[in-house]
Amino acid sequence: MNDLCADIGYKSINHYGEQLCGDHVDVVEQGENSSVIVLADGLGSGVKASILSTLTAKIISTMMAQGLKLEECVDTIAATLPVCSVRGAAYSTFTIIHLQQNQYAELIQYDNPHIIFLRNEEICDYPKTEVHIGGKKIFKSVIKLQENDIFIAMSDGCPHAGIGISYNFGWKREEIAEFMQSLAPVGYTAKTLSTILVDECNRLYGGQPGDDATACVVRIRKREPMNMLFGPPSNRDDAERMMSLFFSKEGKHIICGGTTSSIAAKYLGKPLRATLNFERSDVPPIAEIEGVDLVTEGVITVNKVVEYAKDYLGANEQYEHWSLKRDGASQICRLLFEEATDINFFVGRAVNPAHQNPDLPINFNIKMNLVEELSKCLRQMGKRIKVSYF
Repeated sequence: MNDLCADIGYKSINHYGEQLCGDHVDVVEQGENSSVIVLADGLGSGVKASILSTLTAKIISTMMAQGLKLEECVDTIAATLPVCSVRGAAYSTFTIIHLQQNQYAELIQYDNPHIIFLRNEEICDYPKTEVHIGGKKIFKSVIKLQENDIFIAMSDGCPHAGIGISYNFGWKREEIAEFMQSLAPVGYTAKTLSTILVDECNRLYGGQPGDDATACVVRIRKREPMNMLFGPPSNRDDAERMMSLFFSKEGKHIICGGTTSSIAAKYLGKPLRATLNFERSDVPPIAEIEGVDLVTEGVITVNKVVEYAKDYLGANEQYEHWSLKRDGASQICRLLFEEATDINFFVGRAVNPAHQNPDLPINFNIKMNLVEELSKCLRQMGKRIKVSYF
């Protein structure tokens, strides 16, 4: 057992004029430390391609996660999906990254651009074994994982970017590899790396993609625990126990809420220093307590974090808003989305009298819902979440 984990992120853009994407990425976990990631590219574009790629990704990821052999997966796809009357081909192309106990990565590639592999911030070649299954030429590889390894899988819409616009023959795989290599030392998350790559493809297409383009990035990193305290306990007598458990946890500590931070300051025997630095008008200012990494306001700030989390899982258009700013919500986003891998929530169930004003859109249920929504989003990001209520 090691302390490595996988940061997985992906983004797609649709063929210009199409409402559905012909590419699909599916991630299925196999226990705590293994997962199957499939990027499928359906033939053509639009509805038909979307159905083909979705079925292909779902079938392969589900069957492989259940321990079935690749041959059975491919045979099932060939038997399940319809044959294209124009091209005579039965299903979409696919790329599989099978992470095993976060120790090995098995790469299986059929007709998609080959995975780009970066190790120690260098472009690395890797051995490929050619196998034939059902008349299809498939390449298989097994790589022992190291910290900071980066795998970049993509559909052919990425190397086709810019054909006849920016380039005569598209954006070559070697050029994409060099582009991604330049970003490796920065320490971006997998989601950010995939977003940068796909946004660059969109730029090369002149904002009118001639094909669906998808990038899926897997970044191997060490586990990083994080702890977040939100709200005082429903029973005042539990405050000491709540604080003791919270501060005994390894990793950074975030405290959200005025009353909560006052209780924490008293427990630590340190002053609570408020700041009047309004970084932005819609997020209250942060405070400071010696021994605590970040102290923020409660419900309004966490609500903003949930908003950013939902966008991060989708189009990731608000990345520039929270990646650079110093307000409480932006700092929480950087800690939870980019740094943390394992997050412990300590949630107090006390009802804040200030929230009982009928003129305010905040109540106890909203606070609990925020925790549930944020936990759900973080799990979708691949984080391990534990929520303790007091």
